[in-house]
Amino acid sequence: KAVVRSDICCLARGRVVRISSRVLISWGVRAVLKKREYGAKYTQNNFITAVRAMNEFCLKLSDLEQLRKICRRSPHDDTEAFTVFLRSDVEAKALAVWGSQEALARERNLRKEVEREYQENIFRNQKLLKEYKDFWGNTEPRSRKRVTFLQGPGKVVMVAICINGLNFFFKLLAWVYTGSASMFSEAIHSLADTCNQALLALGISQSVRNPDAIHPYGFSNMRYIASLISGVGIFMMGAGLSWYHGIMGLLHPQPIESLLWAYCILAGSLVSEGATLLVAINEIKKSSRKQGLSFYEYVMQSRDPSTNVVLLEDAAAVVGVVLAAGCMGLTSLTGNPYYDSLGSLGVGTLLGTVSAFLIYTNTEALLGRSIQAEHVQKLTEFLENDPAVRAIHDVKATDMGLSKVRFKAEVDFDGRVVTCSYLEKQDIEQILNDIQQVKTPEELENFMLKHGENIIDTLGAEVDRLEKELKQRNPEVRHVDLEIL
Repeated sequence: KAVVRSDICCLARGRVVRISSRVLISWGVRAVLKKREYGAKYTQNNFITAVRAMNEFCLKLSDLEQLRKICRRSPHDDTEAFTVFLRSDVEAKALAVWGSQEALARERNLRKEVEREYQENIFRNQKLLKEYKDFWGNTEPRSRKRVTFLQGPGKVVMVAICINGLNFFFKLLAWVYTGSASMFSEAIHSLADTCNQALLALGISQSVRNPDAIHPYGFSNMRYIASLISGVGIFMMGAGLSWYHGIMGLLHPQPIESLLWAYCILAGSLVSEGATLLVAINEIKKSSRKQGLSFYEYVMQSRDPSTNVVLLEDAAAVVGVVLAAGCMGLTSLTGNPYYDSLGSLGVGTLLGTVSAFLIYTNTEALLGRSIQAEHVQKLTEFLENDPAVRAIHDVKATDMGLSKVRFKAEVDFDGRVVTCSYLEKQDIEQILNDIQQVKTPEELENFMLKHGENIIDTLGAEVDRLEKELKQRNPEVRHVDLEIL
């Protein structure tokens, strides 16, 4: 049984009766609303933006001016609200403009053909490109980040390119003069480092590009891709050629000329490579402190792949110079060229080890690894401490590179708290008066639909609030996806 607080129409044994308020209704008498059949596809209540209306229905902005405009909560952080239209109104306007669905379909196909031709001639039609952007709206990003090679990883990479380029030139001259296999390996080592670091510079410049329609989460992984290719390049060019030259030296030993100039060049290379190594070490120390990691953890997790590659390459270069100089010294003392060839094999093995480490760490990063468990727990606790949240499930926090994190979780919201949040902004006396005016099931339905939609909007505002606070408290969290459970 139930108590009804207002007069409602009821269906009792096939006839409609009116029951006064505060009347007990038996189980055989109940209020019934007509069931609505929506079908498999129902779009009468769908909203559509002006850009989609012009795109999908081939309308002009002037065609939309006479349609009903609805102000809705914006899904973007930089705008508070935006204007949408009812899809049914837009469809009706499109039929009025084009006359029939067939004519509209022909216009769509025609525009697709025009767009296809435009894409084919995009580089020869700069003026058309500007008109296209003006028609479809401003697609410029909200912020543009300039690439700089005067600080951070960019500075480290540029210093390494300059030093390794000079080292390659002088080592190559020393190899031509002496014919030393170890010096040849060192020249190839410096050439590989120079080429790989040029690739890293390209990766850095590409990684700060702004997101577009094809890459909505940006290009931050370009640093990992460049570092991965760099690791493969070290293995193929550096280690491969060093092993080849060392093996050929063992099979066909050749007498070596005076190594004085080779020692001088190796000494200069040791100083310059050591200087680059110190620059990379200082940059990693600074970055690791910012992220609360130890030097070892920062390197092993490849948090900054570009600086990581320079660090490992220069560390290998310093060790390689010492190894090559030692083997060349043994050759000078004994006159046996086999020591020099063994030095070439040693440098190749060293490069192969560095290459394998770089390939492994960058592959792990590209696969989408999780952030530290302590950080995930911190983000989860922040959400769980909010009064609107009952529980958090299926949490995923993925490192996107460049200290950017994508956070995803399913949130069980407390409907009572959300409803209270909605009621706090309403005139309770007015709601009470509206309730007292309800006399029929239809009026009750309209009352519930009005406030139900507003509560859904309040729930969406709560999601926006949590996402905004999560980003403000954790600047590294750039993308937040909270799914309502």
